[in-house]
Amino acid sequence: MANRPEMPALTVRAVKATPVEVPLNFVLGTSQQAMRQVQLLLVDVETEEGVTGRGYLFGYLRAVPPAIMSILGEIEALTKGERADPVALFARLNKRFTLIGVQGIVRMAIAGFDTALWDAVAIAAGKPLATLLGAKIEPILAYNSCGLGIKDDLGELAAEAETLLAMGGFRAVKLRLGYPTLQGDVAAVRAVKKRIGDDVALMVDYNQALSLDEALKRGRALDDEGIAWLEEPIRHDDYAGEAQLARELKVPVQIGENFSLPANMKFAIDQGAADYVMPDLERIGGVTGWQRAAALAAVNRIEMSSHLFPEVSAHLLAATPTCHYLEYVDWANVLVEEPLAIVDGHAVVPDRPGNGLVWNKDAVARLRMS
Repeated sequence: MANRPEMPALTVRAVKATPVEVPLNFVLGTSQQAMRQVQLLLVDVETEEGVTGRGYLFGYLRAVPPAIMSILGEIEALTKGERADPVALFARLNKRFTLIGVQGIVRMAIAGFDTALWDAVAIAAGKPLATLLGAKIEPILAYNSCGLGIKDDLGELAAEAETLLAMGGFRAVKLRLGYPTLQGDVAAVRAVKKRIGDDVALMVDYNQALSLDEALKRGRALDDEGIAWLEEPIRHDDYAGEAQLARELKVPVQIGENFSLPANMKFAIDQGAADYVMPDLERIGGVTGWQRAAALAAVNRIEMSSHLFPEVSAHLLAATPTCHYLEYVDWANVLVEEPLAIVDGHAVVPDRPGNGLVWNKDAVARLRMS
């Protein structure tokens, strides 16, 4: 991790969490399920000095946010009255939860706390998070990941691709694959490519739908289709299989949203399991975990993108030496006072203290889960 910034004197007072359910503007049909709404958990870390830091988590299922909230209650008890030093508290919490394992909802809770704590520190320092981490604020290349789920109507699919590109001048978009047949996957790719043209980057994501043999078969069929990357074609932790795909396919293999903390990412890289990596903020360990992951990517000279959480990820990619693409979703736009701006296909990192998240109280009250 890069040299640690100087930490303002803050003291943790409380950890608050608010579960919300947000309807999606585009149905996201993956090989696993069709998502029409998402469950998010808003995390606030309040300090004795009156500064509040914010972050949020993706709960996946309605039952998950309450479970994370219970762990956040334990985190509050462990950190209340402590100096708001994210790196020190990250280490302390990881040690505290070692016996039950820093995985699943425990890891997610720590990441949410860590993200909000870094926001509080940056606000107190009067700096954007990216600047606090030593980065220059520059636009971050992004792709639109809001839609392009699996659809029977390929004309409708191609039209949605045009809509997504027009949302912010995007020049890159992600398509979900995993149709029942190889021919279905190829037809979807060709329908979208025909509509958007060869100058637009098209990423494809299988969401772990395939066996290794099927991934090799479909990957070879996609090798000459002009795909920017092939994301998670097989089970996320089959690193030997992913390494074989990376060796044998021409299309780059992208994994990483399921990396559990930086050590897991290091193991995958050591196995040669991917051409690109894309850690997820809540699984890699929040801002602290991300910085360590970025250092790993830099040492291994592997390009690194983000997964979800574009508001915070834009700051972190600005501080990532091998920055590649920001994954843009608009899920939190309704929840914040100032949504992340996309201009000419680039995320505009907000030049204001913190990570830029300020909740829209009316929207949060309206969407709060009962």
